[in-house]
Amino acid sequence: MPGIGGSFLGCNPANRLTGLFRCSYTDGLQGDRTMIKSELIEKLAEENPHLYQKDLERVVNTVLEEITQALERGDRVELRGFGAFSVRNRPPRQGRNPRTGEPVSVKEKHVPFSRPARNCVNGSTARPRP
Repeated sequence: MPGIGGSFLGCNPANRLTGLFRCSYTDGLQGDRTMIKSELIEKLAEENPHLYQKDLERVVNTVLEEITQALERGDRVELRGFGAFSVRNRPPRQGRNPRTGEPVSVKEKHVPFSRPARNCVNGSTARPRP
């Protein structure tokens, strides 16, 4: 797909989905925070002391890379209870240079899109009642 690849989200290929995988959570002291990948790996290591942190890092990186590759192919990825990821097409359009007001052609692009699962919308991880 054009626009998807090494410059995806303006990041290097190893971190293309960083923006999609920022999870907000509340800790008792600082209020709402953003969890980064290294914090996710640390949390998994705390909850699974029988696993090596290096192995957990490899698992997290593999999962993120598989999701990235699926999006590059144009596939949709759905993780039940977490959310869905897809790529949306933004058609070419006429924009304006904000400084001069001149019309500018904006090329077609493909952008990542994520939608959280219903049970994650309010920050709750509990399963909804039937």
